[in-house]
Amino acid sequence: MKAYIQQLLEKTLSQLMAKGLLSEIDVKPQVDHARNKQFGDFASNIALVLAKKMSQPPRDVAELIVQHFPETEKIKKLDIAGPGFINFTLHETAFHSVINEILAAGESFGCSKVGGGETINIEFVSANPTGPLHVGHGRSVAYGATCANILEAIGYNVHREYYVNDAGRQMNILATSIWLRYLELCGEKVQFPSNGYRGDYVSIIAQTILDEHKDALHWPVAEVFADLPEDETVPGVGDKEAHIDGLIERAKALLGETSYLVVLDHGLDYVLADIRDDLQETGLVYQEWFSERQLFSNGQIQVCIDELEAGGHTYKEDGCLWFASTRFGDDKDRVLVRKNGQPTYFASDCAYHRSKFQRGAGKLVDILGADHHGYVARLKAAVQALGHPVDDMAVLIVQFAVLYRGNEKVQMSTRSGSFVTLRELRDEVGRDAARFFYVMRKVEQHLDFDLQLAKSQSSENPVYYIQYAHARICSVFRQLGEQDLQWDKSQGRRHFDLLLEAQEQSLVGRLARYPDIIHAAGVNYEPHLLAHYLRDLANDFHTYYNAHPFIIEHDALRNARLCLVKATQQILVNGLTLLGVSAPEAM
Repeated sequence: MKAYIQQLLEKTLSQLMAKGLLSEIDVKPQVDHARNKQFGDFASNIALVLAKKMSQPPRDVAELIVQHFPETEKIKKLDIAGPGFINFTLHETAFHSVINEILAAGESFGCSKVGGGETINIEFVSANPTGPLHVGHGRSVAYGATCANILEAIGYNVHREYYVNDAGRQMNILATSIWLRYLELCGEKVQFPSNGYRGDYVSIIAQTILDEHKDALHWPVAEVFADLPEDETVPGVGDKEAHIDGLIERAKALLGETSYLVVLDHGLDYVLADIRDDLQETGLVYQEWFSERQLFSNGQIQVCIDELEAGGHTYKEDGCLWFASTRFGDDKDRVLVRKNGQPTYFASDCAYHRSKFQRGAGKLVDILGADHHGYVARLKAAVQALGHPVDDMAVLIVQFAVLYRGNEKVQMSTRSGSFVTLRELRDEVGRDAARFFYVMRKVEQHLDFDLQLAKSQSSENPVYYIQYAHARICSVFRQLGEQDLQWDKSQGRRHFDLLLEAQEQSLVGRLARYPDIIHAAGVNYEPHLLAHYLRDLANDFHTYYNAHPFIIEHDALRNARLCLVKATQQILVNGLTLLGVSAPEAM
């Protein structure tokens, strides 16, 4: 209906310009749902936009448009409000065609070709493979997965990607932590570093190494810790960073490159397999798991650095090679190559994003955690320096999700091992609640995850309330069969004019909004719009269900209502599917 009104406005403007009543101005009318139902169903500010360009009073322009607007059986009246807004009030039956559209299109209703088949590389979660995913990662999982689903629904070719950070310092800390646990299993008494990884999974990995390699990697603990910087066992005493770095170098020196990689790869393979399994159980499958190591092994980092140098975007200072990112809006320039000749993490990031475009992406979407806010400007600077418009990249920051048990906030730390895993959360509240609750709020807002609410079976729990609406609809059709009645879809379609109750009008109007919601949620990366919409749709249906019986003697009205109910069921299924949530037939 929104598009229908836009088309009529465009036709009106074309006729006015052809008659010389309006200047030749290329303006596409904007139509939005009215904020207040008492002012109509839709509104447009086209008169205000034209008035500015034509130096005419906006109400005069609005009156001109209204006078020449074509008559249509779908629009009951047009009003001019305020400084020149045009409000459109529809006839009661105007929305009824949407029921037919939903029943005909089925699961494809609401989908569009806005994306034109363009490939979007959407990278999200990408947690360091140093331990299980925790509840903080869960928000990125649900948000990224839902954004990807909605982008596909509006016509983009979506490539879901996980960036495996398998070449950095955190992997070395994990490998060293595993080796120290291995030494404990060999009988050594180890003073475990305060900055090491302490989760139970570290000891499990160490046991697999012992089982496979026996004592081949065993070294006396005295040689391992000899002459290392003191650890910070008491706040302010010692240097935990220097201590763990010293342990890493000692492990590499004593084990040698081959044996050290045995330890590191055991840890990487174990943790990465756990992450893959965890994500699949959450309903997420990636098209690609991109290894950071390959950027080094195939020389892509150096190729990227050479390209930035050739473009005149680098300079040398203090023995380092710098990227002049301030030329592209960053707050400071960034080091690409250190004094020792080693590329920085940022150099890897540049090469990685270059790789995404090289592999066919037309647009990049990075979904990063709240602790990566400072990365936005530098990544966009790199993309521009590599020859791509800044609009070809979107960087979205996911704020923290905080878990509460009653009134007690749960503390989480990957290093200490005292964290709630995503798997534990899912086991407690269920996959559906986990997926839904994580996308209920704008991604830039902090999220308090209420465990009690997520598990409750009440109207206060939005996911239960929505699923219950779907289950109720399934129950209606089961009851229909139990009474030896059939749904005559054709008869129902011929009698939509009987759907005149206030609850029916409200429900049909809500259904008509679904394509606009999907479009807005996709282009703005705001899946919470869909979650809120489904909650409102469920409320409209429950209100209708409680006010009017569906299985009645009046054949025409019964079948018309069943058409409306079936269309509602379809939209609930479509929306829940995009959110990664099930639509149960009974509850």
